[in-house]
This record gives sequence, structure tokens and C-alpha cells, in this order.
Amino acid sequence: MEAPQIHPAQLHPARYSACTIVPPYLLTRLAELGDSRFAHAAAAARHSLLWDSRIRQLRDGKQPLVQPGARSVTTRTPGECDRTISDAGGLERLPGHQVRSEGEPAGTDPAVIEAYDGLGATYALYWNYFGRDSIDNSGLPMDATVHYGQKYDNAFWDGERMVFGDGDGEIFNRFTISPSVIGHELTHGVIQFTANFNYHGQSGALNESISDVFGALIEQNAKGQSTSEASWLIGEGIFTEQVEGTALRSMKAPGTAYNDDVLGKDPQPNSMAGYVETDDDNGGVHLNSGIPNRAFYLIADAVGGNAWETPGRIWYDTLTGTALNPQSDFAAFAAATADTAAYLYGNGSPAHNAVLQAWATVGVVASSPAPLLSTTSTPSAPDTSLPPA
Repeated sequence: MEAPQIHPAQLHPARYSACTIVPPYLLTRLAELGDSRFAHAAAAARHSLLWDSRIRQLRDGKQPLVQPGARSVTTRTPGECDRTISDAGGLERLPGHQVRSEGEPAGTDPAVIEAYDGLGATYALYWNYFGRDSIDNSGLPMDATVHYGQKYDNAFWDGERMVFGDGDGEIFNRFTISPSVIGHELTHGVIQFTANFNYHGQSGALNESISDVFGALIEQNAKGQSTSEASWLIGEGIFTEQVEGTALRSMKAPGTAYNDDVLGKDPQPNSMAGYVETDDDNGGVHLNSGIPNRAFYLIADAVGGNAWETPGRIWYDTLTGTALNPQSDFAAFAAATADTAAYLYGNGSPAHNAVLQAWATVGVVASSPAPLLSTTSTPSAPDTSLPPA
């Protein structure tokens, strides 16, 4: 019998950091505002930055809070979601007071309803299309806390649960309003249990990009949108009507999500020609994620249909296969997705060619490369990975 494969993340433990949806450079710009019209937003941004920094200091260097194979104490069947929503009541304490569990009535609080539905949509996509039983693939309960802090301008996955702020009301709305935000943050949890990318530089940008990809797919699947019907926006609805912008990021056209007198212009590059070398933002993880984001969109556009099917399968099998490690960069990920596409759909198939062309278009590779069919790993092998011990 062939020996079981061990995921590289098990051999190379990575530092884990809480991952927030709003980039620090955006909050920094708000925090430095001198415009009296946005005094409350500036104060909220300063507090949010301070709290985000405290969260990172508490979590940085620690192993994920969730342990391998953690499960609900109640008997459940794989394929059944297990959700719990708590209310922090404006305090910065977790988890808060439980207000809804699986199967209970919706109630009237929009944030509770949206969080519950977003967790369910995330579970549904991963289970129905990839056979993944929750975040850890072992039925991990899906927990979330809403109404975190006073005018907290962010949402994050802390290694154990989703946490949502209500926004300042001037620049940001409540963070449960966007299904792609919920899917994005929960996918950070999936990454934690699979490739476990280091949250810095290109590996960190892959962490952010893959979270954007599945955040978009979760929203599209929930709304029944094809590739051509979808907006490809991450965080649509997060901005108030006072902001000249549609979302935090655009996968279809990085750098175009907003262009506002207060927030400035969306700084994401759409190819390696604009790659940002910086020490800020953990080495540009939210900035340079636009490059692999656009590559995914180009593949989905070329293939057509529903993006969670062929392109989503390529990304998922690559993420949960054995070709990646916590330090993988854009080039390594491009090669791995090309390998996976060739394995799943055939060398020279439309899907394989779309992957090769997309990575060449965004400049990660100089030209469409030959497939890297591996004889030592199976890209589409079942996901048996665990986080580092």
C-alpha cells in the first residue's frame, strides 16, 4: 500500500496572524484625515488600527486556536452545518452572548441574520462542490461574533471564529452586509488547515487572494450567478453612499474598486509590472493579491459557466494538494495550478490553456509555460492535510 502523503504545512510550521478584511493602509489614510466632516470616521479608524495591532501581537507566532479534528460535542452528520452566532454588544470581548444557534429562528437583527446566512453559504459551497466538511474538513462548528466593539471598522478570522464590526457609519457599513467578506474570512481558516501560507510577501498575498477567490465564489454560488453575471467585487456594500467606490477590491479589474477624495484611489496592481515592494501591509499582502486575483478571473472568463466549477476546482485541488508549502510564491502557485489543470482536464485542454495564458497575461510567467505534470504528487488527491502540530 502506498504511504499516506504528508502535507508540507505539517513539516514547516508557519506563524499565524489574524487576517482582517480592510487593509491597514486604508485605515491609516482615514486615521490621518483632518477633515472635520469625517471626524468620527477618523477616530474610529485610529481605534480600529490600534485594536488590529493588539490582535496581531496576541496571535502572531502562536499556533491556531482550533485543534485538528475539533468537532461539535453534539452528534452530527457530515454535510450538516453547525453554526453559532454571538453578540459582543459593543464590547471588545469574545465570544459575547450567544443569540442564535443552528436551526433557530432568524430574529430581527440584520447582522445576526447576515452572519448566519453567510456562514451557511460558505459551508454549502465547500461541502456541495468540494466535499469539504467545514473549515477543518472534520465538521468544525462555524462560530461568529457580531457587534464587536464601538464603530469597529473591520472583520477578521482569529483562528477560531469570525468577528464582525459594525463600521463607523460614515465610511463603512456593518461588515456582515457582504457575503464575499464572510466567505473571504472563513477561507483564511481553510488555508490555516491546508497550505497555511506565511502571512507576508507573496505567500501572504496568495493567502489574501485565495480568500478573495473563494469569497467571490461563495457569493456567486449563493446568488446563482454565472461568471458573466457576477460583479467580481470583494466587499460590495461595505462602503456607505458617501464613498465614491463600489467595494474594497475588484478581481476583474484590480485598481478600480474605488476612487474617492477621502480614501484615495484603489492602489492594487493588476500585473507584475506594477508589483509593489513594501514593508507595510505585511509586505503588501492586500496590495499584490490583485495580481493572482486577476489571473483567476481571466481563467473563469475564458472557461465560462459557473466559476466555482472548473476554475474553483483547480484552485481548491491545488490548495489542498501537496505541491505547496507555507513559503510558496506566485510562480510556485502558478506552476501548481497549471499542473492541476492538466491533471484534471488534460494537457492542452481549454481549462489548462486558460490557466497558462492567465498567468502569462498578469506577468507571473514570461510566457505560457509547458505543464509541470508531477510523478511524485497527485494534485487532486483527497484533502487529508492538518495544521502544524
